[in-house]
Amino acid sequence: MTTHKERLDGRTSKLTLAEILEIMAAGYDLPLKFTAYDGSSAGPAEAELGLDLLTPRGTRYLATAPGELGLARAYVSGDVEPHGVHPGDPYELLQALAKKLDFKRPSALTLANVVRSIGVEQLMPIAPPPQETLPKWRRVAEGLRHSKTRDAEAIHHHYDVSNEFYEYVLGPSMTYTCACYADADSTLEEAQDNKYRLVFEKLRLRPGDRLLDVGCGWGSMVRYAARHGVNAIGVTLSKEQALWAQKAIAEEGLSDLAEVRHGDYRDIREIGFDAVSSIGLTEHIGLQNYPAYFGFLESKLRHGGLLLNHCITRSDNRSGAHAHGFIDRYVFPDGELTGSGRVIAEAQDVGLEVLHEENLRHHYAMTLRDWCANLVDNWDAAVAEVGLPTAKVWGLYMAGSRLGFEVNMIQLHQILAVKLDEHGGDGGLPLRPWWTP
Repeated sequence: MTTHKERLDGRTSKLTLAEILEIMAAGYDLPLKFTAYDGSSAGPAEAELGLDLLTPRGTRYLATAPGELGLARAYVSGDVEPHGVHPGDPYELLQALAKKLDFKRPSALTLANVVRSIGVEQLMPIAPPPQETLPKWRRVAEGLRHSKTRDAEAIHHHYDVSNEFYEYVLGPSMTYTCACYADADSTLEEAQDNKYRLVFEKLRLRPGDRLLDVGCGWGSMVRYAARHGVNAIGVTLSKEQALWAQKAIAEEGLSDLAEVRHGDYRDIREIGFDAVSSIGLTEHIGLQNYPAYFGFLESKLRHGGLLLNHCITRSDNRSGAHAHGFIDRYVFPDGELTGSGRVIAEAQDVGLEVLHEENLRHHYAMTLRDWCANLVDNWDAAVAEVGLPTAKVWGLYMAGSRLGFEVNMIQLHQILAVKLDEHGGDGGLPLRPWWTP
């Protein structure tokens, strides 16, 4: 008797469109229902979760980019629709589709049967949705990776969506980095405030100190420090972020202590800072630029000054750095991640002494959960602001990233380091961690 897997592997008869969708999206024998515009279905009829293939264009997306990218194109363009989840938070469907978020390309035999079933004409490429950036090879051909110009373009793609849209997703803190939850019942706002408190204490900041915050986003760390009497300068490549932050600084009456600049962190000329914070910037730097990046941050510190580097990492130090598929083309062009060991080594290699590191992986999963909840709550307004395809990209990206943190594909590390003097002096730091966890 032919098994379901053997049939989908292409060893028997022609496949229906629903079976093709099942192959491209999930593989075999998952508790999901797949339907298609030809009236076919696959999977358990009673399943509450699943996907519906609505158009021939969706079939072509699936056939011309088998796996994650083709499915993302069909979903973003409205050619594939989910069952049983909200587009602002498709977490449960993604969890069912891929426990390890590992969308494998079907075998050559299976792909051959897909082509036989739908016709070779479906392999003619069509334009991807406009929300998709150029493929990596085209971006390489058109500009040096991680040059100032290209970094600015990548940041613009990701962060200049709309300040109003980010307000809907991030909430009042306007913080697009991992929060730190004191307990499971903490609200997102409490957790974000706690994260800034943690960074502030780790950096041993005192009134009158000078802080440089590179990649400062909407200036939340800068404003937190200024409220506690610290002179803080932030810099961001996003013009939209800088304008929002500058307005917030003025409205809070912090202009005598806080400043946010629109520009590249490499253009900061001041030196002798008591502390430098980098919260969510390292992901955009590029591994080949780590020596220059950490060298630059080290050069900005006084002897005994502290650096706090907060960034997403891989769960090991062997995996490739580049993002692939959906993340690279729709969310983080040119984004690169590596393991925390590599980040620590690069900081040490420029002469910084690493004092402490901790992994906030579970906290980022909780943060993404709460961002998705905000997007669901503000869905109609968010769609009106940026359009349905872009809103769907963000729901998919955040829910998928939540899963990535939960299954330990990615992590979030805070690394604390000090700039020593020529005799190895650290400025008289306490012997043990001095902050409240």
